[in-house]
Amino acid sequence: MFGLDFPPINEVIRWRDAFGNLNKIGMIAVLASGIAILIFLIASRYNANEAPKGVRNLAEMLVEFIEENIVMQTIGKDGLGWTPFLLSLFIFIYLCNLPGIIPILQMPATGRMAIPLFLSVIVWVVYNAVGIKHQGFIGYFKGIMFPPGVPKPIYLLLTPIELVSTIIVRPFSLAIRLFANMLAGHMLLVTFALLSAAMFEAQTKKFLLVPMGILPMGMLIFLTVFEVLVGFLQAYIFTILTAVYIGGARHPEH
Repeated sequence: MFGLDFPPINEVIRWRDAFGNLNKIGMIAVLASGIAILIFLIASRYNANEAPKGVRNLAEMLVEFIEENIVMQTIGKDGLGWTPFLLSLFIFIYLCNLPGIIPILQMPATGRMAIPLFLSVIVWVVYNAVGIKHQGFIGYFKGIMFPPGVPKPIYLLLTPIELVSTIIVRPFSLAIRLFANMLAGHMLLVTFALLSAAMFEAQTKKFLLVPMGILPMGMLIFLTVFEVLVGFLQAYIFTILTAVYIGGARHPEH
């Protein structure tokens, strides 16, 4: 009726390779890494004895945010050594999320499963390695399968659940949570953008459709602003869950 032609799903979430096997998703990931590195390289050039300003102020705010709101809340003071890892994770994910609202790019790199799954595998390796290091191989897996304070008959049900949850479900839940939320937001933006375009095109034929064109445009603007918050929240959730898993592996009694 309004000439609304939604593109094939493959065109919405995938692009042709730009350079060899590097497509837009790969380019966004490389760009996100480059921006994160550049921020801290520039920040390191400032005089540490002077009051922070500019990029250094931004870098210090990010470090303090990770330390105060993630590390201290989940691992504790002895986990401050994990700040660089968690900071890198948070910044990379957020910078991969943001392109979903940037014209031309218009796609979060985390809206494809490869990057969230890759990050989840890294987290899986890290927290299991930390658990084995601090508890020993047998002690770590014994703590997973036989949590203390549980009646022995319950272990028949609890042991396989805990083992599958910790070893298999965790990395997939991390990846799917990030991927699904960012892809859903991208699809909503595409839908309302196409709907707005179709409505405004129809206005040239029927003036009465003007209010109908304003509504999806307003929703598109609202969702665009909302996606900025969603991108931040998803980066924060992924990072704080990573810290929780590392803290649990270091301090099983918690």
